[in-house]
Amino acid sequence: MTTSTWNLGDLTVNRIGLGAMRLTGSVAFGPGVPADRDRSIAVLRRAIELGVDHIDTAAYYFSPRLSANELINRALAPYPDDLVIATKVWAGRDPSGAWWWATPEQLRGQVEENLRQLGRDHLDVVNLRVPPSRRDGSVGDHFGALAELRDAGLIRHLGLSNATAAHLAEARAIAPVVCVQNPFGVGAPPGDRELLRRCGEQGIAFVPFFAVAGAGREAGATAAENPEVLAVARAHGATPAQVRLAWTLGQGPHVLAIPGTGNPRHLAENMAAGALRLSADELARL
Repeated sequence: MTTSTWNLGDLTVNRIGLGAMRLTGSVAFGPGVPADRDRSIAVLRRAIELGVDHIDTAAYYFSPRLSANELINRALAPYPDDLVIATKVWAGRDPSGAWWWATPEQLRGQVEENLRQLGRDHLDVVNLRVPPSRRDGSVGDHFGALAELRDAGLIRHLGLSNATAAHLAEARAIAPVVCVQNPFGVGAPPGDRELLRRCGEQGIAFVPFFAVAGAGREAGATAAENPEVLAVARAHGATPAQVRLAWTLGQGPHVLAIPGTGNPRHLAENMAAGALRLSADELARL
């Protein structure tokens, strides 16, 4: 069980949640190991039993045979009252898997696609997933379109994904932002740490992805493990993934974790990482 909570607006969640991408296969964005439908459904149900009340998903998390949103619907509907499901829009994939990016006017269609797949009448949290081409550009038109959908009751809370400090400031001038979901983990550069700190000052959840996968990103933890991570793991009798999650949570009370897995054993290990306490020296070493 996780040992602490944070608020996404008026929604309280445990600080370790579940990322849904790997439920559809080892890699949702290309060739990977096919996932087993029954096992993915079992993982989702077990996650709820272990205390997960925050699931991160997207309509573009799909493989040739499986859709993360539809797996969540099949496994968990009718949904527990305290379950928070966060999704992402702006990015999309067509049936062939090719990427496309929505115009502000097309965001409603993406929101409705998530609603239909999840079987819900509103979405708890929608993150605006900023494309690489907008790293230095404006998100105002797209975030404003989401704010209108929030006012219409289709969305409860808004967040940003793959965003910069400038994006956050621009978005907050339009509507409240409850979370920033960015790649972050052991070895993150100073600029990423600064945005994490800024979110904490503003009471905004910082939700790292790839906290366990590291440089492997969508492909998973494929690179040789950091020697310091291995040393700390040995000292605690823990796995490297658990150490990475504990380090992530140690960056501040506003930092959440959404490790993705379709493996029941990894799920249990990830949840147990909430009880792993690293010393100040270990946090600094990593």
